[in-house]
Amino acid sequence: MFAVPSPSPKLTPIEYFEWEEQQLCRHEYINGETYAMSGGTQNHSRIGLKVAALLDGHLTNGNCRVFNSDCRVNLVGTDDYTYPDASVSCDNRDKTSIQYITYPCLIVEVLSDSTEAYDRGNKFFRYRQNPQLQDYVLVSSREIAIDLYRKSENGRWEIINYRAGDIVELQSINLSFPIEQAYRGIDFLDVTGEPIPSEKL
Repeated sequence: MFAVPSPSPKLTPIEYFEWEEQQLCRHEYINGETYAMSGGTQNHSRIGLKVAALLDGHLTNGNCRVFNSDCRVNLVGTDDYTYPDASVSCDNRDKTSIQYITYPCLIVEVLSDSTEAYDRGNKFFRYRQNPQLQDYVLVSSREIAIDLYRKSENGRWEIINYRAGDIVELQSINLSFPIEQAYRGIDFLDVTGEPIPSEKL
C-alpha cells in the first residue's frame, strides 16, 4: 500500500483520530497532513499477511505482541502516525495505548514500486529515531528478496540482503526462518506477464 495526499485541512492529532474514524480507508498523518493509504496488489497483501503470521506464530506465548497493517505506529518524539505492514512491540508502555503503538522493536514494510524509495529513505530515517527499533524489514512483492536493516550493538545500522535459499534472522525477536516461508504460494509475473510459481524462482 502507499500513501497519497488527502485533500483536507491540517488537523490536530485529536482531530485526526476523530476524523479517521469516519473515513472508509486508513490515513497516515504527517506534520498535520493526512495521506490516504491506497490499495496494494494481491501479492503485497498476501506477503504482508504471511510475514505477520510468521511473527505471530513465533511470539504467541511471550510478552511481545504482533500487529498487522491496521495498527498505527507513532513516530517517537512527534505527533506523526504511520501504518506499516506489520510491527512488533515488546514494550509494556505500548499496552497502555488503544489507538497506536510507539515503541516497536521490529517494523515490516512490503515494498511496491511507488513507495520503495520512501520506505528506504525518509520513512526509515523517521523510524530509526526510535531507540527501541532494532530490525527494519523490507520485503519485496516482486521477487523472493528481503532486505533487513539491523541496528548493531554500537548503534549503527547495517543492511543484510536475503535471497532465495537464505535463512532470515531477526535478532530483535530471536526468530530465524527460510525466506521461502514468506512467499509460500505466491506467484510472480515474468517479463511476458505469465505467472512464475515461487517454487521455480
